Amino acid sequence: MYAKKADEAQNGHHCEPVDTIYEVKQMNNEMHKLSVSKIDKKQDKWSAAPGRASSSDKSGSTILFSLKNEVGGLIKALKLFQDKHVNLVHIESRKSRRRNSDFEIFVDCDSDHIQLKELTQLLRKHAEIVDVYPSESTLPEDVMSEVPWFPIKISDLDLCANRVLMYGSDLDADHPGFKDSIYRKRRKYFADLAMSYKHGEPIPRIDFTAEELNKLYPTHACKEYLKNLPLLTKLCNYTEDNIPQLEDVSHFLKERSGFIIRPVAGYLSPRDFLAGLAFRVFHCTQYIRHSSEPLYTPEPDTCHELLGHVPLLAEPSFAQFSQEIGLASLGASDDAVQKLATCYFFTVEFGLCKQNGALRAYGAGLLSSGSELKHALSGKAHILPFEPMLTCNQECKITTFQDVYFVSESFEEAKDKMREFAKTIRRPFSLRYNPYTQSVDVLKDTSSINSMVKDIRHELDIVEDALNRLNKHLSA
Repeated sequence: MYAKKADEAQNGHHCEPVDTIYEVKQMNNEMHKLSVSKIDKKQDKWSAAPGRASSSDKSGSTILFSLKNEVGGLIKALKLFQDKHVNLVHIESRKSRRRNSDFEIFVDCDSDHIQLKELTQLLRKHAEIVDVYPSESTLPEDVMSEVPWFPIKISDLDLCANRVLMYGSDLDADHPGFKDSIYRKRRKYFADLAMSYKHGEPIPRIDFTAEELNKLYPTHACKEYLKNLPLLTKLCNYTEDNIPQLEDVSHFLKERSGFIIRPVAGYLSPRDFLAGLAFRVFHCTQYIRHSSEPLYTPEPDTCHELLGHVPLLAEPSFAQFSQEIGLASLGASDDAVQKLATCYFFTVEFGLCKQNGALRAYGAGLLSSGSELKHALSGKAHILPFEPMLTCNQECKITTFQDVYFVSESFEEAKDKMREFAKTIRRPFSLRYNPYTQSVDVLKDTSSINSMVKDIRHELDIVEDALNRLNKHLSA
């Protein structure tokens, strides 16, 4: 609901800790008095970890310099750190990518501004300075304190997933199930399950009653939707006489696109819902619409989620698109979040596109409601071209059909326009998702940005290696 070449690696030219190099062994023997307080072998190689200041007037700095491949060169350079009383936190080396005869040295250290300036001046006499990243290249704390709170780790979603705004266990008087005591009791059961759920737990399995099973499978869907629906039928038991379990669907999505399902009791705020998308978490209801109105529901139910959203979330490109919107919302202003949410609403929920010259739906709100799907494609609905700067000001309807629907020339065009719009969101930093830790890295200083650059270089090395292997195979 809301990359080193293969031949370099074989020859030992891969990145390795400096204490495996001959010079360091020599340094340990001939310069045992050199003060190196800490070599942190637990750091990822060539990741720019910020230095930790040992006093109030010192802060972390990162220096990257190249060194000629000669005996004693590293000793001379490191001796300068000792002479200037600079505390080394982390040090590594690798074969230079600029000149084959040189080495590149990465040093993370504690230093004040004067020490850093004097040290780099001395280093230039013995080595070529490649980059210097002082701690001053960090956003001030007062700037960061003005940013709205947002989750950093996927488990932080436990802190906001239960802030349900409406349609949890309570129903409005105009809700189809308001006067149905059995239905209201059933809704409370689903709400209690969702409210007690914590990240990492298995999603509770539900025994659905026959009355809750309705034939709501969509028609007139975009080709991406139609490609994935048969897979869900085969692997998650999407059938007319069965409602799939969220736990099974979550496992399916995880293997297809990296998304997972989290149960939710009702409507979340746009900020809380979009925050989940940033971690590839889709908040999903587990209750069923009231049987008195099987073709329409005033709020998202599990039919809407499973029939509308899941088939497209299984598409890797669409999953990436959804996550980008979520990442754009983290730390953004309330106004910016609302604009993102409105664009999300008129694309992911109620978007139309053109395929093979005909209108097709890709919005989940349409694909899970037969009556509104028929209305949107009837030729009588008000349809406008999708332009995010204009669409973001349109009113969203949650209890009736939409006043207007927005169409894109293609599904890809809609994604491209939303990506460009997300870039306009003002924020004093950027974010990237770390799939290994399921957390977001805040890119607010040179150290964190440098770390990302190194990861990108590693990925490019993988691409280069793959192309080299392919070329060798083709030319063999």
